[in-house]
Amino acid sequence: MSSIQMRGTTICAVRRENEVTIAGDGQVTLGDTVMKHGAKKVRKIRNDEIIIGFAGSTADAMSLFEMFEAKLDEHAGNLTRAAVGLAKEWRTDKYLKKLEAMMIVADVTRTLIISGNGDVLEPDAGVAAIGSGGNYAKSAAIALLRHSEHSPRDVATYAMQVAAETCIYTNTSFTIESLEASS
Repeated sequence: MSSIQMRGTTICAVRRENEVTIAGDGQVTLGDTVMKHGAKKVRKIRNDEIIIGFAGSTADAMSLFEMFEAKLDEHAGNLTRAAVGLAKEWRTDKYLKKLEAMMIVADVTRTLIISGNGDVLEPDAGVAAIGSGGNYAKSAAIALLRHSEHSPRDVATYAMQVAAETCIYTNTSFTIESLEASS
């Protein structure tokens, strides 16, 4: 069973003006079998001030989720410092190096992708996407942002629909969370 590759998840973040949305699908697969349709891979944390979405092995993602919350506590809620702290520990720790997951985290001012290679990336064009259908969702979201006035929530939803129509590891059971900066 250890040789079966786990797949499934598309996470897409869209930012425009003072709003950010992260959407994720709910499909979890094991080999060529869908194991779950409605997994929740996007959540709000820290009194609904930060959104986090994760792709990869569920157990690994949950471990990273908990570690990220601890890093936020350690860095007084500073998103960037917490992300860098997590990426550094993830890259250098013998146990954590083996975790297979990626994360997108966002607050009202910043969106970051965190990987186990030590990467903390702030994407261009207001769009970040990870997971098996990430490139499809990212392409659709960038096109929609450039050629429409849709809200980030609508753009993320439409982009996830494109990914679900294209990627066999992405379904239409979406979890969508948004934050908006007060004017």
